[in-house]
Amino acid sequence: MNRKILIWSITAALAGFLFGFDTVVISGAEKKLQLLWGSSDMFHGVVVIGMALWGTVVGAFFGGIPTNKLGRKNTLIWIGVLYTISAIGSGFANDPYTFAFFRFIGGLGVGASTVAAPAYISEIAPAKDRGKLVGLYQFNIVFGILVAFLSNYLLNDIGESAWRWMVGVEAFPAAIYTVFALTIPKSPRWLLTKFRNSEAIGVLKIINPDQDPEKLMMEIQDEMDNTVPNENIFLKKYRFPLILAFLIAFFNQLSGINALLYYAPRILTEAGLAESSALLSSIGVGVTNLLFTLLGIFLIDRLGRKQLMYICSFGYIVSLSLVSAAFFFHWEGSSMPIFLFMFIAAHAIGQGTVIWVFISEIFPNHLRGSGQSFGSSVHWVLAAVVPSLVPVLFSTIGAGMVFLFFTIMMGFQLLFVIFMMPETKGISLEELSKKLIKDRSRTN
Repeated sequence: MNRKILIWSITAALAGFLFGFDTVVISGAEKKLQLLWGSSDMFHGVVVIGMALWGTVVGAFFGGIPTNKLGRKNTLIWIGVLYTISAIGSGFANDPYTFAFFRFIGGLGVGASTVAAPAYISEIAPAKDRGKLVGLYQFNIVFGILVAFLSNYLLNDIGESAWRWMVGVEAFPAAIYTVFALTIPKSPRWLLTKFRNSEAIGVLKIINPDQDPEKLMMEIQDEMDNTVPNENIFLKKYRFPLILAFLIAFFNQLSGINALLYYAPRILTEAGLAESSALLSSIGVGVTNLLFTLLGIFLIDRLGRKQLMYICSFGYIVSLSLVSAAFFFHWEGSSMPIFLFMFIAAHAIGQGTVIWVFISEIFPNHLRGSGQSFGSSVHWVLAAVVPSLVPVLFSTIGAGMVFLFFTIMMGFQLLFVIFMMPETKGISLEELSKKLIKDRSRTN
């Protein structure tokens, strides 16, 4: 693998580290904040926790605009700025509304990163390595999650202002990432869609010195010749990739993954663990997530995306059934962390590794930012709705019913994988465009 491509991919993927850290760091502070500000379950879930999630929805929904207009690189730089501002502002907030405002800004960065980073990496990666390189984004997400759980555990007992340090410490890696993002080149495929051919050739020569850049340019130009000005992803010929992006994002969140990550200490406490043990076990969730994400990245270009989704779906069904049963039959104590670790392992090796790779592959070059934005928006709308409802649902219908619902939804995901999901491994982005769009448009 080209060393420069690896370095650029890792740099872009560091946006995922901040995504993971920013998303989960609130889990260590959320109960303290609810007590500090005397918030009701509804206010706490929708405002204190939920505003960051709705910021993510907005960032994902509109993230395609700067990704297409300003370019992948410039968008990644601005994402780092948003993370830095959010961390500093959240750490100094003195009321729930100010806190929610700065968490909303961080959410904008999270949402936009799920558009720009996978799009950038997929466009600089050779087809044979695209899965593992885009998978680095997911690896950094789970690494950020693990570091956030560990940070929360270490900062938990430093005093009344522990929560400020928990959410504010993110400013340091955010500032470092922003500086690193300045060093990467612009995406050659984005440059070609803007007719900046000489700049694109320069990057292509570095990316793959053994391949004639003129040949790749002709393939990209051939794809662009079959498009019309100002078209969008909602045209009939793009219906199939649009449905694929919707369903993989839909099932990702209806597994309950974000509900578990945001409320891991609370879930473990309800299952009978002491608070310190719950925080420590949540670190175990992070370690499991990291290890099985590494395994998923190792396998994604070997077994393929679809095979990992088969493994994931069966693992979801088994583990979520056990979690639900544990709440129904009061299996308190050490069994719950084991069931949750099984669930995290199933997610990490499948949906966690596959989703951002898959969505970044199935749309044509000139619409990749828009397609990525659509898939990310579906993902984050559900990621905002589901965790925001968790405190209320747990106190009304009970945790057992919530996890039973997630189990049933994963049965439907298995049907999606069997009957609809195509395999995309080892195929160039331009060939995938022909396979998923043009061939189907002729048969419709």
